[in-house]
Amino acid sequence: MKIAIIGATGRAGSQLLEEALRRGHSVLAIARDPSRLQGRDRVTVKALDVKDSAALQVAVAGVDAVLSAAHFATIEPHAIIEPVKRAGVRRLLVVGGAGSLLLPSGHRVIDSADFPEAYKAEASAGAHFLQVLQREPNLDWTFLSPSAEFVEGERSGHYTLGKDHLLIGADGRSWISFADYAIAMLDELEKPQHSRQRFTVGH
Repeated sequence: MKIAIIGATGRAGSQLLEEALRRGHSVLAIARDPSRLQGRDRVTVKALDVKDSAALQVAVAGVDAVLSAAHFATIEPHAIIEPVKRAGVRRLLVVGGAGSLLLPSGHRVIDSADFPEAYKAEASAGAHFLQVLQREPNLDWTFLSPSAEFVEGERSGHYTLGKDHLLIGADGRSWISFADYAIAMLDELEKPQHSRQRFTVGH
């Protein structure tokens, strides 16, 4: 496939890029400064501000899918959703957040008493992005929430899938590496199982 990755130089986006190339896809890498990606086979780089909706629409026209790893707190949902729709791209896969996942109590992670204040703005914006997608009638979207800890780590090739509840291992830890998260996202891209749904992934 030919896919566009928004935020292709970030921690999640760069792993999505590596996994896509590993599987033979062609990538349009979108970032404010994609200079480090120059000269790579099957990678076309595009420097643009995602808030420039007209430029984003032109950039993604003709791709099979858009994968967005943009930070939620810095951009409104429509700034990504609308250009993708206007460009005629059918599929949008979003690197989500864990804050909107549910705890065993049924409360959202972000609403727990010990949720770090430093992450609330990003988590709240991520929850809002998901709500906007859930009201979107004309786009084949998927929102993949990571586990509570979204961290650097090895590419094990193993992961566990969930739906709307936070995945917690037998050791009490909730985590996923960026590399294994990327595998789950590319698996979903290639063989969709969660069209117009949110799901989650963990170890």
